[in-house]
Amino acid sequence: MQIGTFEAKNRLSALLDMVEAGQEVTITRNGKPIAKLVAPTKEGDVEKALQAARKLLELRKQAKPDPDGLTTRDYVEMGRRF
Repeated sequence: MQIGTFEAKNRLSALLDMVEAGQEVTITRNGKPIAKLVAPTKEGDVEKALQAARKLLELRKQAKPDPDGLTTRDYVEMGRRF
């Protein structure tokens, strides 16, 4: 659902009820989206993200060093030259 800023200000309580029920509300100014009201993420979503980060750290430990001996920083600096 989209709603203008003036109407959103006047109907905030009703909009929050809608978000709590699972809807997303986009607030617009002059017809352009400027904000979105969404329900907070569930605890399980945060735990999934932490698990993914742990897996990435484990993969990083298993990664072989660069054959040329270059570090990530070296590659970043090379990219800045172009």
